[in-house]
Amino acid sequence: MAGQTEGLLNAILQDIDAGQLNPGDMLDEAGLAARHGVSRTPIREVFIQLEVAGLIRRLPRKGAVLFKPTLEEFLAILEVHAQLEGQAAGLAARRMTPEQAAELEQIVQACERHAAEKGDADPDGYYQLNLRFHGAVAMGAGNPFLVEMIKTNARKLMAYYRARYKYPGSIQQSASEHRDIAELIFAHDRDAAEARMASHVQFDQVTVMDLLAALG
Repeated sequence: MAGQTEGLLNAILQDIDAGQLNPGDMLDEAGLAARHGVSRTPIREVFIQLEVAGLIRRLPRKGAVLFKPTLEEFLAILEVHAQLEGQAAGLAARRMTPEQAAELEQIVQACERHAAEKGDADPDGYYQLNLRFHGAVAMGAGNPFLVEMIKTNARKLMAYYRARYKYPGSIQQSASEHRDIAELIFAHDRDAAEARMASHVQFDQVTVMDLLAALG
């Protein structure tokens, strides 16, 4: 049973990461049972874990719905998330290994190539590169608890970050900022790397309102 629970949890998290589950989407027990070939018990256990993490909200007699933030909730989560991402970049500037730095450089170059060759096209493809960039920085921080906190918070806002790359010029801006952050990490400039990353993941309130409206 524990194996079924873990497998189902990972499958749902992967669907969130891939954009197959978006804010406001329903998660019904019958549908999950049929799709994954599991009983109701592991589904309910997974729902409890997702609810504790703040990724779903339970609805009486209706199953569960993927977390969809209000404007106030979005801004509050974003404030925390920016601090966590910034802390990861600052720690990475101190702790990142040469092997991790080489991997980060490859990812940054891939982001730059995407921006140069595709421009505003393929925002979903660029978003996957963006995930790799932030994952590499987080791993470079050398703190697994911080990595998990970043992942949980990111999943609450993931669909909105993905939508952001559909705005003209946003991919080029992101790739340029990735280069700036990476260079500060490579230079071991902790304070500057932390501040630059925190700024990179922040949105102003008008942009947040636009993103909330775009995803209904």
